[in-house]
Amino acid sequence: PVAPHLALTPAFASLFPLLPQDVHLLNSARPDKRRLGSLSEVDATVLPPELLLQIRCLVSGLSSLCEHLGVREECFAVGSLSRIIAADLANYGPAKNRRKTAAGRASVVFVDRTLDLTGATGHHGDNLVEKIISVLPQLPGHTNDVMVNMVELTALQNEEKNQSMVAPGCLAQSNDTAARALWEALLSTRHKEAVMEVRRHLVEASSRENLPIKMSMGRVTPGQLMSYIQLFKNNLQALVNHCGLLQLGLATVQTLKHPQTAKWDNFLAFERLLLQSIGESTMSVVLNQLLPMIKPLDQRTNDDYSPEELLVLLIYIYSVSGEFTVDKDLGEAEENVKKALAQVFCEESELSPLLQKITGCDSSMTLTFQKSKIAADKLFASLQDIAGARNLMKQFKSVYAPGNHTHQASYKPLLKQVVEEIFNPERPDPVDIEHMSSGLTDLLKTGFSMFMK
Repeated sequence: PVAPHLALTPAFASLFPLLPQDVHLLNSARPDKRRLGSLSEVDATVLPPELLLQIRCLVSGLSSLCEHLGVREECFAVGSLSRIIAADLANYGPAKNRRKTAAGRASVVFVDRTLDLTGATGHHGDNLVEKIISVLPQLPGHTNDVMVNMVELTALQNEEKNQSMVAPGCLAQSNDTAARALWEALLSTRHKEAVMEVRRHLVEASSRENLPIKMSMGRVTPGQLMSYIQLFKNNLQALVNHCGLLQLGLATVQTLKHPQTAKWDNFLAFERLLLQSIGESTMSVVLNQLLPMIKPLDQRTNDDYSPEELLVLLIYIYSVSGEFTVDKDLGEAEENVKKALAQVFCEESELSPLLQKITGCDSSMTLTFQKSKIAADKLFASLQDIAGARNLMKQFKSVYAPGNHTHQASYKPLLKQVVEEIFNPERPDPVDIEHMSSGLTDLLKTGFSMFMK
């Protein structure tokens, strides 16, 4: 549990919905059988064993969770992989007996992530936690936690070579009530209030430990927070008592000082501009706006986008745009972006783990323009699949709300649409949220009257 009403499943970080191109892969593995036409025809019987095993592990875990909560669950799905998982949970043998005796009830809604990757790649959130998780390096072996550099609290000089000598801090502070309270406040407040909350907690902790704190009001600066944190430095007992809080404080300081945080507003400005232009212009115009931003290493300044950041922007563009018409102009614009990207990949002095994975090369020395161009072509095939991910939807076809004279165009998260739909009394039977039955009697009920109960 990350917070009282939010739990994550890091063990399933790599479980990702299928894209239209995966249908070709599935077809190539079944030469004698009937060909699958689209993702809507995919069911558990055609999936590779590795993927089935991951799904079965997830289902087993969710069934145990429902048992722990003492609920009889009804399963609903939005999207093709969700349908397979929801059906698996609905028909899971051990769960059927458990449901007969469960006292409570719950509705479990599965949603394919690929239906809306705009939320995952956008920089819309005015939230400190979002920034911390985006800019600080990942904690090795974890998918949701970050490394907080703790050198400042030691007697070592804050130099590069000392970074690996001190064990990193992290965000998860499950045994520290004060730190957990601060973390929950950070999750749910806006950036400005969150930073003030960090200051308040540090001030309270230092006065509790009788540390010589100099109070200062007004705007919170990273320097001010750092001066409070350093008061704990030579006091071992105070350090031990407030270790969790100090890790969150240092995470805040390191995020506020991080060059990436300064670039946050550039991303936000480009995304807003993009939302305005989607309504008025074609995809080729949008890609041509991106083209001058693709710069090789020797031409980039700190304000320019790195290859990874360009990929994030491309996913945002294709996910928020949704289905679009392919014409000659778009073909040309995509080709230009592919060439520019391929060139940028080739000229990197060092390939990041992500670029190594995409290009299939361990070092920039072995990466030729040809290999780089093949990687860019594959990349765009995936982007087109992401844009077409909502094609099978009838209701949730768009995550884009066009602007008018009074409102700017905006992004409307798919999860928000799904929840509004569930609680909308006007429309009893949404078409895109399917109810998965576990037996004949359930088939006789209409899909959505289930939620009403």
